[in-house]
Amino acid sequence: MTDSVQNMFTPHGIRPGWRMYAMAGLAVGAVALFSTAALGHLDPVNIVMLFPLAVLFSAARFGRGPAVFAAFLSVALFDFFFVAPHLTFAVGDLQYLLTFAVLLAVALITAELATKLKLQRDAAQLRERHTQALCEMGGELSAALTAAQIADITARYLRDGFGARARLLLPQGGGRFAGADDEPCDEALVERARQVIADPHGPHAAAPASGDMVLVPLRGPMQVRGVLAVEAGDKSDALSAGQLRLLETFAALIAIALERVHYIAIAQETQIEMASERLRNSLLGALSHDLRTPLTALVGLADALPLAGPPLPAAQAELAQGIREEALRTSALVGNLLDMARLQSGKVRLQREWQPLEDVVGASLQARARQLAGHRLRLDLPTDLPLMQIDAVLMERVFCNLLENAAKYTPGGGSIEIRARALDEAIQVVVADDGPGLPPGRTQELFAKFSRGQTESAMPGIGLGLAIVEAIIEAHGGTVRAENAITGGARFVLELPRGEPPALPQADS
Repeated sequence: MTDSVQNMFTPHGIRPGWRMYAMAGLAVGAVALFSTAALGHLDPVNIVMLFPLAVLFSAARFGRGPAVFAAFLSVALFDFFFVAPHLTFAVGDLQYLLTFAVLLAVALITAELATKLKLQRDAAQLRERHTQALCEMGGELSAALTAAQIADITARYLRDGFGARARLLLPQGGGRFAGADDEPCDEALVERARQVIADPHGPHAAAPASGDMVLVPLRGPMQVRGVLAVEAGDKSDALSAGQLRLLETFAALIAIALERVHYIAIAQETQIEMASERLRNSLLGALSHDLRTPLTALVGLADALPLAGPPLPAAQAELAQGIREEALRTSALVGNLLDMARLQSGKVRLQREWQPLEDVVGASLQARARQLAGHRLRLDLPTDLPLMQIDAVLMERVFCNLLENAAKYTPGGGSIEIRARALDEAIQVVVADDGPGLPPGRTQELFAKFSRGQTESAMPGIGLGLAIVEAIIEAHGGTVRAENAITGGARFVLELPRGEPPALPQADS
């Protein structure tokens, strides 16, 4: 850190002390001593012109007060040493009164002008130090990668700048705050920080109370990122308006740095998640593809066992049937994994054709006939339902997964219903059951991959069926939601965009 940062909060002007008045008096005395030595060579008219030089020096070096003191002292010494009768303050010639008045006026005007120039010079130098300090701080903040580094840079600049102790208070959610320096915060400070965050322009923000800690909100481009708490080293003076403005400028730089670090962290997490997702989809795709062939062969071998020779005993036939069913179930799970990997990779292209909904539903019911055995089915598909432009294979997988899910969680003898209706902009299809329903508060979480209604459940499955349903429906430009029916059970509501089917060709008369 350069010397420009040092004392960058110093207020304009310096309070004159007795030493400055003494130095101004010495300057006037030096002029008087020189004039006394030169008295035989200079007329009093010329000598009187030397005293404004001492006043100008005092104004430029020490400020207004010492300069005014030097002006009056100059008149007094000129009268005492150079006006007859000498070594007295008596005036033998009244014309010297005009000389005294002119000398005093010139000295005072010189003192005022020199003082203003000094103040302007000090103000320009202070602004230059402020600008350089802001540039240096901004450069360091732009290289910071964590909130802790930003807190260290802030504390160092404010400590070296004007001896202040600074802390960054960052909201953690739920009304809680934590210091970026990992130091505990007292409850009174946290309460003030909450008030500043709630109302950044209110009376609690940057209150210049003497001896109190000043809280400046860190207003970023998107939102308030926290609070800058500053406790001045000298508690006897309140912060000036200029110092508060400089603190607010510092706070703006800190807020921008915090916001940049926040979005960098989000970008890094997103990149990691994307890379992990791609790796997982690749592994799932490769694993599913390699498992499909042996599972298909296992199902075929289980089917061939009863045909390989004489009829199997009942116990062995039951084992063969069990092997077949478990192989089919495992093959279905592997199929779900492979379908999910393909959908997530974006390699699946929809083969859209205009299809009647009842054909897709009928194919799904036939494919899941074994799982639906023992349940009551109710269909409400209007005959005037318009055609739908869908990928029939993928849409059949949607209904197969929903029907399998309903059959899995609905007790034997329960009812499963499929009904559809045409809306103004969409076709709505509802798959409902009268089972135990969905876990409250978690209806949308069920569509996440590997998410199940119950974490530990005896029901087979890995939690991909509904995720595949959502992916296929969204690929068609539709929406799906899960909810509990008022009369009990679960409802899955699909809405697919409604298009304009092609006109049927007219038969020749």
